Amino acid sequence: MKPGMNSARVLYHMVRADFLERVRRYSFLVTLAFAIYIGYAAYAGTIIVRLGDYRGVYNSAWLGSVMGLVASMFLTLVGFYIVKNSIQRDQDTRVGSVLAATPMTKAFYTLAKTASNFAVLASMIAVMAGAALLMQLLRAEDPRIHLWPLLSPLLCVALPAMAFTAALAVFFETVPVLRSGMGNVIYFFVWTALLIGPGTQTLDRKKNEPVPAMAYVADFSGIVSTLGQMQLAVHGIDPDYSNGASLTIGDTQGPPLKRFVWSGLEWTPALILGRIVWCASAILLPLIASLFFHRFDPAREWGRQKSQAPAIAASEMESHSERITAAPVSAASLSPLPQASHGIPFFRLVAAELRLMLKGKRWWWYLVAAGLSVACFFTPLDAARGGVLIAAWIWPILVWSAMGSREARHSTESLIFSSAHTLSRQFPAAWCAGVLVAILTGGGVGLRLLSASDGHGLAAWLAAALFIPSMALALGVWTGSSKAFEAIYTVWWYLGPAHHTPGLDFMGTTPASSTPATYAIAAMLLLAVAWLGRRTRLGYA
Repeated sequence: MKPGMNSARVLYHMVRADFLERVRRYSFLVTLAFAIYIGYAAYAGTIIVRLGDYRGVYNSAWLGSVMGLVASMFLTLVGFYIVKNSIQRDQDTRVGSVLAATPMTKAFYTLAKTASNFAVLASMIAVMAGAALLMQLLRAEDPRIHLWPLLSPLLCVALPAMAFTAALAVFFETVPVLRSGMGNVIYFFVWTALLIGPGTQTLDRKKNEPVPAMAYVADFSGIVSTLGQMQLAVHGIDPDYSNGASLTIGDTQGPPLKRFVWSGLEWTPALILGRIVWCASAILLPLIASLFFHRFDPAREWGRQKSQAPAIAASEMESHSERITAAPVSAASLSPLPQASHGIPFFRLVAAELRLMLKGKRWWWYLVAAGLSVACFFTPLDAARGGVLIAAWIWPILVWSAMGSREARHSTESLIFSSAHTLSRQFPAAWCAGVLVAILTGGGVGLRLLSASDGHGLAAWLAAALFIPSMALALGVWTGSSKAFEAIYTVWWYLGPAHHTPGLDFMGTTPASSTPATYAIAAMLLLAVAWLGRRTRLGYA
């Protein structure tokens, strides 16, 4: 068999095995359910593309364009967290050790992982295509099916965005700083930057002014390409159109009253070039990632001198040998165990859980946490509640995210769960430690609300201090991973408290946006869900 054919065969089987392993997971089913939901949200008008007072007639071209935008904007966020674990899984299952012993190159491996990530994300696009077809049949504003206008936005706009997302997941898994939980937080801001990249301001250009060619190239999600051409179409039928264009969730203005017939994207050379650039970037990025990939050998970790590992090991063995030969032989002396311990046992357990949560944090982490805590005391109350507290309660995200999943991640479940009173003592102690982290980092705001006799604000602060660790514990117990909390909390924090959005602002950063009763109840429900999950894991009937 020729080398090229053999490589293609290996690539096919690697991608196929990876794809089949992932589609059998509950997380994949949840993501498909999310894809179906956002398709339904577009059908029900919860997600709407608005061009001033206009929207398109529900024909193949309009539905395909809307579903392409929805997929490239939202599935690129959720999908990243679904596929960002392929390399880590090979390492955890020892498959990586087998692959490292083969002649497979690092570049081939990272490209194969990118391809398997893309296969998973592309299956979600297939679901969106089916949803678009079903929406047209149900809406029946224009029942005639035209496949190319319906499918081309999904194939040529959404798929390149998915390919780049698949490559980013591999890149994040190979770079030491980005492969950690911090990388899960950083990606959200990378995703935001990609959506509001250098081309989005062109949507506010002058009337009838065409979209600049470079805006197509920088258009990751296709929103500039799609809405820009839609704006020109509306100008053709309404010279008074003010050029407004938006894709919104939970539209409060009501559905647009006017309609126009959208004939689909015009595939200009600039638009085609832009999609090719993103596809090429999806190939280039895993090649760059291969430079950081350690091939499952810790001694080859990026930033560490390869030649140092044998020398260090040899010097340690020599030093250890000298200590053995030089040490005098003497009788062993063991320290007796204390007969009694001081303090309340539960409080000692909480302290132990807190030490585990904070273990490994560097001095600068404590310095920043202390600075934010002090700022909560001395910043003007409105600024502290609406600004400093937001920063103070995003800083410990990696501390909270380990709650409930630490045992699964470190394979200590058999030890912890076989101990006495695990459900009645260790579980509430872990939750209390999480609440204590919230109080230590943002307690200044709570004390000042108390001294100001602001009962509503204090209730909102307390509800948030209970809600955050409850959500972390519930997600950790049920998923066995910290990634779910890191992703959901970051997005929720950005959409809610950071923008003071009523209903989503679980921190109560302003009096108008705070709903303390809702999040107090949610905290208790999440705690009950976490308790039920832990009880099930312990094998109780």
